[in-house]
Amino acid sequence: MPHVREHTLDGTHGPLAVHEWPHPAPRRLVLLVHGYGEHAGRYAGPAAVLTGHGAAVYAPDHAGHGRSAGERVLVEDFEDLVTDVHAVADLARAAHPGLPLVLVGHSMGGLIAARYAQRYGAELSALVLSGPVIGTWELPGRLLAMDEIPDVPVNPSALSRDPAVGAAYAADPLVWHGPVKRPTLEAFARTLETVAEGGDVGALPVLWLHGDDDRLVPPAGSRTGVERLSGGRLTERIFPGARHEVFHETCKQDVLAEVLTFLDRVPSR
Repeated sequence: MPHVREHTLDGTHGPLAVHEWPHPAPRRLVLLVHGYGEHAGRYAGPAAVLTGHGAAVYAPDHAGHGRSAGERVLVEDFEDLVTDVHAVADLARAAHPGLPLVLVGHSMGGLIAARYAQRYGAELSALVLSGPVIGTWELPGRLLAMDEIPDVPVNPSALSRDPAVGAAYAADPLVWHGPVKRPTLEAFARTLETVAEGGDVGALPVLWLHGDDDRLVPPAGSRTGVERLSGGRLTERIFPGARHEVFHETCKQDVLAEVLTFLDRVPSR
């Protein structure tokens, strides 16, 4: 694995932990945006592939996640997380001015990345969405209709066909293994509507990656949002049999090869 540097920024909810996987002479910048309940350290594998292909990679732990400050997994406004990611982009651009910036968002990170592209799309060269929470996602409404939200954590087996991935997730002390919180569900519901109403991203190239056996974020629901968000420059890759975390799936080499091929076609901006 490549060397990782740690930074701390002033985030919207206190100190924000940022991982950097450096490259001595990068050709592009990649900003990785992780999903709900996890942390950026789980993306060392994809980061190694990206740095090996000429990228300097940056990734924050969202507020309330990983090593960042904030009540665990409490998200009252996703706009704050978008603002935090933009601060990380500023950090990356200050270190490497003039390089194209690519945003890669997984799951909840896909929702954040989609909203980022609506707010700051002119600063991006490409957008990659992996199993994104976008479009029609029924879980928040279903849980919010209950008087008491059940304490049912994410099933590790839903992440990947590789049992080692689920075992590592279950044993990771930086992963949240408790229930989802009502304000976070309310913020999900609001932001899904905001992104749906926020317009497309114009000419920005978009790559959509999804497992066709993703039961946490079913691809059919994401499709409506991805197609609405993209301005017509959409590349989609749906992986047969893959579950939610395609970057950690048994076909991850194919997934990452698709990302590299996509990036090689993206012009600098």
